[in-house]
Amino acid sequence: MPAVKTKKPTRAVSVLAAMCTLVLPGCSALPGMGPGMVDVATQGAPTADREGYLVAPLDARVAAILARRGDTSLRGHFGDNKPAPDQRIGVGDVLQVTIWEAGAGGLFSAPAFDRLTPGSRTASIPEQIVARDGAITIPYAGRIQVAGMTAPTVEARIMKALDGKAIEPQVLVAITRNLANTATVAGEVMQGARVPLSPRGDRILDVLASAGGVRSPAHDSFITLTRQGRSIRQPMQMLLDDPRENIFVQPGDTLTVERIPQSFTAFGAAGRNAVVPFEAPGLTLEEAIAKAGGLSDSQADPQGVFLLRIEQAAIAREVDPAFPIPPGKTWVEVVYRVNLRDPNAFFLARRFRVHDKDILYVASSPLTDAQKILSIVAPAANTAYMLKISGK
Repeated sequence: MPAVKTKKPTRAVSVLAAMCTLVLPGCSALPGMGPGMVDVATQGAPTADREGYLVAPLDARVAAILARRGDTSLRGHFGDNKPAPDQRIGVGDVLQVTIWEAGAGGLFSAPAFDRLTPGSRTASIPEQIVARDGAITIPYAGRIQVAGMTAPTVEARIMKALDGKAIEPQVLVAITRNLANTATVAGEVMQGARVPLSPRGDRILDVLASAGGVRSPAHDSFITLTRQGRSIRQPMQMLLDDPRENIFVQPGDTLTVERIPQSFTAFGAAGRNAVVPFEAPGLTLEEAIAKAGGLSDSQADPQGVFLLRIEQAAIAREVDPAFPIPPGKTWVEVVYRVNLRDPNAFFLARRFRVHDKDILYVASSPLTDAQKILSIVAPAANTAYMLKISGK
């Protein structure tokens, strides 16, 4: 039987085979914007060398859980107790004491020189600062404790100490500088200062207005209230949206206003990849997608829209009770998946609030890899064809 001759491959076929050998072993070598939709959805399980992340579809149940998420509440932590109507004297306050006597010629009154001039019957004691021991000095009465007392109580104490020494004394105490009943305002305000509190009671926005107001936009402003060693920070926008959070300020409180611009990061097949500022209060997911330029019509996979966030462990446990959370861990990496092929997802995205430093990631469509392969192979195929027709 005659031997079968094997036809030697042409140069064109060899070139095409070489290109396919380089390109087709796997798509992982192809350039890309990040993981695909399947990769994000399936690679979150914990392993021996990583804690993993929770993948949760954004459905009505998850949206309801996140809507119940409790924000930091000033009212919840400190209450809304109105200060006492009678202000108390404290260390550092400055007092003006005036004493009257019923007749001339007493301890605090000048003598009458003739029958037409009754003489001065009052005396004003120089202003005194309440010392660290909480007392002031009154001539002929000695040291009088005043710290923690109201002005009428101090007047009664001084009159009692002068009884039998002055001629039917009457006393008036005025607080000319009241440091004990002030709040300190600092940070992004027009004029940081110690703001005196009125007896009627002043709320947070009242005190900020007394300091000239805030310098930064409300949606970028955060207010930290420090009281008796505890500090709570809250967005200023919450005080404007919920008047119940505009609580009464207490003597000794410190209000610090900070400007913290809110932003999220957009990656992948979105219209633009950038750090995107909120520039408005209460940004929702549908607004965030629009601010990121929407989805790329030629690259994006509408089923692979993800929002990455570090979530409170309690929230993550409620979203997926089966997800393993190590003991003592208070924060969990969570990836919320949105399927924008479902029209209902747009309404859910409107209810889903974006938080500061969230990550919006849009996966590329699987067809994008096929297009990349074709863009690489097509020139090689064209070269092989040209070699073939040339007979090489």
